[in-house]
Amino acid sequence: MKVFILSGGKGTRLFPISREKYPKQYLKIFDSKSLFQMAVERAMRIGDEVAIITNDEQKFIVRDQLDEIGAEAEILVEPASKNTFPAIIYASLHANDTFLITPSDHFIKGDLAEYVRKAEKHAGEFIITFGIKPTKPHTGYGYIKPGERAGEVFRVERFTEKPDMETAKRFVSEGYLWNSGMFLTSREVLREEVKRHYPGLYEAFEKDVGEGYRRCPETSFDYAIMERTERAAVMELDIFWSDLGSFDSLYEVMEKDENGNAVRGELIPLDSRNNLVMSDRLVSAIGMEDLLIVDTRDVLLISKKGMAERVREVVRILKERGDERAEVHTVVHRPWGRYVLLERGENYWIKRIVVKPGERLSLQRHMHRSEHWIVVRGMAKVISEGKEYFLRPGESTFVPSGVKHRLVNPGRIPLEMIEVAIGDYLSEDDIERFDDEYGRG
Repeated sequence: MKVFILSGGKGTRLFPISREKYPKQYLKIFDSKSLFQMAVERAMRIGDEVAIITNDEQKFIVRDQLDEIGAEAEILVEPASKNTFPAIIYASLHANDTFLITPSDHFIKGDLAEYVRKAEKHAGEFIITFGIKPTKPHTGYGYIKPGERAGEVFRVERFTEKPDMETAKRFVSEGYLWNSGMFLTSREVLREEVKRHYPGLYEAFEKDVGEGYRRCPETSFDYAIMERTERAAVMELDIFWSDLGSFDSLYEVMEKDENGNAVRGELIPLDSRNNLVMSDRLVSAIGMEDLLIVDTRDVLLISKKGMAERVREVVRILKERGDERAEVHTVVHRPWGRYVLLERGENYWIKRIVVKPGERLSLQRHMHRSEHWIVVRGMAKVISEGKEYFLRPGESTFVPSGVKHRLVNPGRIPLEMIEVAIGDYLSEDDIERFDDEYGRG
């Protein structure tokens, strides 16, 4: 069996710790591993092969996180992001027979592999989704009503999108299951169902994936296939599962102190209880109750519990303003390493740049800013105006605007340096690349 992990989603629901270009699946919220890395390790226990479906912007993050845990996986880059329907068709093209689809950003405790093995014997007959036995009424999840038993699985009688609270209570009492967004089937079954409901579409994918994506509607696999097919089945999972779709759900899965506070960082609570606090700085909460306090370098979020879903509205407002904070952190990951924006003024910025051993930035130039580089750790090889020279800790150089230049880490340890850029136009789009081994234009 081949396991495909969907890892191209945008991180709007856990803003500000999650951003569009570095979404929640890559954050190390729990211990030292990200949700993506946990999903990869789980997939390796289930299948013989693992593949990641992602987008062009996130493929380098995927590679880095795979390297960190010593995992090997095929990386499939979508030509466009159009929800889960085309992504799952794309996955089926790379499956030999039976395959499992799983998201990269869900939190799971329990033996998923045991249930997958039971469901696998029905993959040649059904498209099987996995339903979670509810622990309580929840309005943030879709629901599945199991119907007639068919061996180890049940035929799906009904799918329902996120209900109101009264409906959710009724669903739980009637034995409905939460929809987990995981699917198991065979390539042939999927091919037949796509051909039945979308004539010509699967053939378009087989001929040219790009053409398939252009023709494919932008919609979820649930809506496109599962709600239409007569071959939908569900396997009930009695394990702990959360899609971590909001800070409220994140609070539910985190460990709490004796006052019900879930903390990532350092908190001094005085008469404060049942709060979620996430910050790299010391937080002192006095008389606070049932709050979500999420602090990053550039954004502070404070919300009442139960209202965390509205964080999407914040992201929408930022996008309408053209504010890049909707998309990127002050820590920005690149295929060669990362940089941290330490300070920004009207006509300058200060960054801490880290280049991985053996990596190099593109040969490039900026027309509107000059750059001062100071090496803090490691060794830098600088190529500027056709000349090459090396910088060691404490040494610096100046790169004028309009000059072609390149930065290389020739050493075996990370290169760390401080960059001070000065100019009348400071934006990441002021870059002209002449040579880039990562294929960026």
